[in-house]
Amino acid sequence: MKKTYLLAAMLMVSGFVCAQDDPTVMTINGQPVSRSEFEYSYNKNNTEGVIDKKTIDEYVELFVNYKLKVAAALDARLDTLTSFKKEFAQYRDQQIRPTIITDADVEQEARNIYETTKAGIGERGLIHPSHIFLRLVQKAPQEEIDKAKVRIDSIYGALKAGADFAELAKAVSQDYGSARMGGMLPWISPGQTLKEFEDKAYALQPGEMSEPFISPAGYHIVLMNERKQLEPFDSLKANILRYIEQRNLRERIIDRKIDVLAAADGVSKEDFMNHRSDSLQAVDSEMKHLIREYHDGLLLYEISNREVWDKASKDDAALAAFFAKNRKKYAWDEPRFKGMAYHVKTKGDVKAVKNCVKKLAFGEWADALRKTFNNDSIIRIRVEKGIFKKGDNALVDREVFKADTTVVPMKDYPIDAVFGKVLKKGPEDYTDVRGLVTTDYQEMLEKEWVAALRKKYAVEVDTEVLKTVNKNK
Repeated sequence: MKKTYLLAAMLMVSGFVCAQDDPTVMTINGQPVSRSEFEYSYNKNNTEGVIDKKTIDEYVELFVNYKLKVAAALDARLDTLTSFKKEFAQYRDQQIRPTIITDADVEQEARNIYETTKAGIGERGLIHPSHIFLRLVQKAPQEEIDKAKVRIDSIYGALKAGADFAELAKAVSQDYGSARMGGMLPWISPGQTLKEFEDKAYALQPGEMSEPFISPAGYHIVLMNERKQLEPFDSLKANILRYIEQRNLRERIIDRKIDVLAAADGVSKEDFMNHRSDSLQAVDSEMKHLIREYHDGLLLYEISNREVWDKASKDDAALAAFFAKNRKKYAWDEPRFKGMAYHVKTKGDVKAVKNCVKKLAFGEWADALRKTFNNDSIIRIRVEKGIFKKGDNALVDREVFKADTTVVPMKDYPIDAVFGKVLKKGPEDYTDVRGLVTTDYQEMLEKEWVAALRKKYAVEVDTEVLKTVNKNK
């Protein structure tokens, strides 16, 4: 524990010295923002690929608004929410964890894997056999066992008479994976296969072939190709390191090391990660700004959702009032058809569909149609519902807008019909253009909110320091 705090203290001193070269570019609600933090954010959001690149002065306004919202989130104590703490810690740890292990730690894991593998192989070594296999089901009747025995003996006789093992394996072996390879199996270590197979195979020397024998899986004939001991670590090191990466074993190494280091310091794993984060951020400005960016980004999302996005999308009365006040903005330059184009199997359903929805609000149509016509395994109708302009739907174009349009019949639903009304003067209410209204209302709420935040919180920008942004290196 003392070692951790001593290191942290040393790093804090180092960070203080560095801070002399990182002046405050602005202060938001009493909280200083360093030049390096502003530079990090500006440069990240104004790369060469960005279409709407901002000048530094233009970006100041956006950055201040961002920081004001974060200040509001902190005032609302959103950073104390359990959900926020959990999500932030998960992201922060994703950045911190890779710094906990070194190449030496990974190599030691590779050596551990090697030594464990070597001990498992033991003095018997590795074998590289081929086999010809005749499959038997579990508890096969004696008649099938006898027939397989006759056949395997016949195969063995052919081999003894000089038949090529690989060619015969391709022709008759029922281990189809190895048969394609002429019966060749991968390298095998002790305990990796059936005991009966292992005992027979390990008794063979290279070039020797077993007599037919039976295992719980069926009959085998084994040809031994090669035998060897496990190669030295250095010759397998690259393969083992690749295995570690492919199996994501780094995470296991990190977990073990965190346990060891936390126990050595006498702290919990959570406290260890907190100390580790503080220490790294004190000496690595990129890490510091990255972690702060995510911290503030989470707060920004939550507070914006409360104050703007969720607030607007769920307030139907406010959306309706906003639409009524700005109705002219949503006028159309051509009529729209508010209704549905539908396809049925029988003529009777044409009228039945209309009767089902004609007394209902437009938003209730889909649910009523589903319950009435498509509520079981039999789909009686196909429907496309919405607000259509000319060109959106061929059937609507033909039946409503009287266009000379070809409508391709729908398979199994040969009868076409439409139902609804033409809106010539624009949408009836905000639900007809809900997406546009919601977006515009959110934009209005955003502007009002930012204006209120600028009145509530003090903002000071040091213009002299601002002039040195991206010019101090």
